[in-house]
Formats: sequence, structure tokens, C-alpha cells
Amino acid sequence: MRVRVRIPFLLLPIICAPPTIPSAAGPYSQALLTPHALYISGQLPATPSGDLPDGSMAYKTSLCIENIKAILTAAGSDISKVVKTTVFLTDMKNFAEVNSEYEKHFGVGDAPKPARSCVAVYQLPKGVEVEIECVALPGGGTKQHEEEEMEIRAKG
Repeated sequence: MRVRVRIPFLLLPIICAPPTIPSAAGPYSQALLTPHALYISGQLPATPSGDLPDGSMAYKTSLCIENIKAILTAAGSDISKVVKTTVFLTDMKNFAEVNSEYEKHFGVGDAPKPARSCVAVYQLPKGVEVEIECVALPGGGTKQHEEEEMEIRAKG
């Protein structure tokens, strides 16, 4: 018996970057919200004005994560709903310091820690040393997404 499943591939709405984070460094969306996931592009250690401040790797990591938190909030989600992160480093000697700051934000208390990859790369945009991207569960979705989901379930 063949079962036919309709999977919606609508990427609505596109999440515009909140004013508390720097604008995208290229021709891409900062984040896309689908009915089942929020995809957040790699965030650089930048201030809302786009400045790339000097400082420790812990400080730079915290800037990346604060930008992620701002996008999560704008999308109606939060850091406890992050299910996967990817950390990009230009030098693995910074791994311990980045890891120490990272664990202050993800999987705090009883919240599960997200799955994670950490990759050493030759270079990152704008010459930064760290970039973090993630996938999160939506924060309850939009009314349109809820209606689409109900329609799909009703058709069985």
C-alpha cells in the first residue's frame, strides 16, 4: 500500500533581522521560519551597528550568541528551542574558550543541550575568528502555519 504524504515547503514568513543585530553581510536572509523549524544563518561577533570589536574569544562568542538570541526572540522562539548549532573557528586553539562561553547559554539548567558541530575553517567573512549558526524549533508558529498543519492533518 502506498501512502501519499504532502509536505509543505513554504518558507513563510521570512524573518527580517531585528534592529538589535547587524544587517546581513551578503545576499541572504538572517533567518527563515518554516512551519517546523527556524533556520538562522551564521552570526558574526558584531554589534548592532555592524562593528567587529576587539576582545577575547569568550566576548566574541557571546556577541554571536546574543545576535542569535535576538533573532530567536523576533521569531517568537528562544534559546531553549535550539536543536542544532554549528560553530566555525579559524583556529582550534580557541575551542576551549569558545566552549566555556557557549555552555553558559545553551542547555542551561534542565534544558537539553543542542546537537553541535564545531568546524575549523581557513577563513570567515570579514576576517572574524568565530561564527555560529543554528536551527531551532519555532515558538508556537504563526496562525497561518497552524491552519496549514490542521488542513494537512484533516486530509489525512
